[in-house]
Amino acid sequence: MGNRKKVAFYTLGCKLNFSETSTIARSFQDEGFDRVDFEEVADMYVINTCSVTENADKQFKQVVRKAMKLNNKAFVAAIGCYAQLKPEELANVDGVDLVLGATEKFKITDYINDLSKNDFGEVHSCEIEEADFYVGSYSIGDRTRAFLKVQDGCDYKCTYCTIPLARGISRSDELQNVLKNAKEISEQGIKEIVLTGVNIGDYGKGEFGNKKHEHTFLELVQELDKVEGIERLRISSIEPNLLKNETIEFVSKSRTFVPHFHIPLQSGSNDILKLMKRRYLREIYTERVNKIREVMPDACIGVDVIVGFPGETDEHFLETYHFLNDLDISYLHVFTYSERDNTEAAEMEGIVPANVRAKRSKMLRGLSVKKRRAFYESQIGTNRTVLFEAENKEGYIHGFTENYVRVKTPWNPELANTLQEINLTKIDEDGSVRLEFLNIEV
Repeated sequence: MGNRKKVAFYTLGCKLNFSETSTIARSFQDEGFDRVDFEEVADMYVINTCSVTENADKQFKQVVRKAMKLNNKAFVAAIGCYAQLKPEELANVDGVDLVLGATEKFKITDYINDLSKNDFGEVHSCEIEEADFYVGSYSIGDRTRAFLKVQDGCDYKCTYCTIPLARGISRSDELQNVLKNAKEISEQGIKEIVLTGVNIGDYGKGEFGNKKHEHTFLELVQELDKVEGIERLRISSIEPNLLKNETIEFVSKSRTFVPHFHIPLQSGSNDILKLMKRRYLREIYTERVNKIREVMPDACIGVDVIVGFPGETDEHFLETYHFLNDLDISYLHVFTYSERDNTEAAEMEGIVPANVRAKRSKMLRGLSVKKRRAFYESQIGTNRTVLFEAENKEGYIHGFTENYVRVKTPWNPELANTLQEINLTKIDEDGSVRLEFLNIEV
């Protein structure tokens, strides 16, 4: 065993990246590598990159430096979205030995020879049009929830987004393979599966290598609900125009799907939505929120919003602020717009100064705190089921209810990865909710 090479992984970005990192890590283990934590000395470090924000690009260089401090002779490979978009830029970062594009990342072990450092970063990338095949992925062993990839790529042409350039066309896993992967996850004792992809509401397109839909997202949800052994299923981010009323109604009566939706809005101004080339107007968003509230009054509804998009005036921003303030939603994920190469928005007029972007971001983050607090307060006194995580945080164990209320109770390792019936009692200073156990089983 002493001769086995050690490999460590670091993931930047989204749940989809985490699912792919986990799958790639298993391929290394199949090749005789031992996976170790990124904080440990390893023979090889693999960094799965993101390119959604400018900050993610900067993080990559920090992660490489961290790896080099741990072992300056280690072989460093970069994969992921940034590796597809800017391969030469990554290859020129000091310490990087290998950069793999969108079609090569799942074949990374084929590119590993003796793990000797290269004088220059070696690049194997593709034209994004070649990324037209599907590779299934899911994460296990990393946390109490598993991320199950069901779809990849995007055919939308939002003017600020580089994801279609980084991941290619919209394509889906075959339904039977998704069900097989879900079953494998449940057999590992994992209690919750989060469905993930680039545009999961588009599920079914490209399922068998063709453009037509063999199945719909609703059919996927219906079939997953039948898989035995799964305790909880959670839908990650889904576009408002693709979240149909039939899906909302099905989730409200589902055996396993939880009452939690994360629906990107991006702007509450129709003028800005048109500039972004989003495929809906804010009226559709309101309809979706109202429908969820009608059939699931206690559902958690999260919102993505971008501030500082080119052309966003004070009036446009206030339109967004008031729209969200009046909407019955639970929390916000606020993104400050950053220019991305090869996007339409980067060439647009009406650039919003950085200090204005920062001010707007701060205002919406403050609104998010208010919204989350109000949602949590509405849940005090209700009985819920919580899935506890496996980490001891300053003497407490944390978890999430089915409707995504973050809860805490004094540390007890026997609670980790268990579902417990609880009553929500009060909100703590850190924003978590205290609880009382109703029927403890440990």
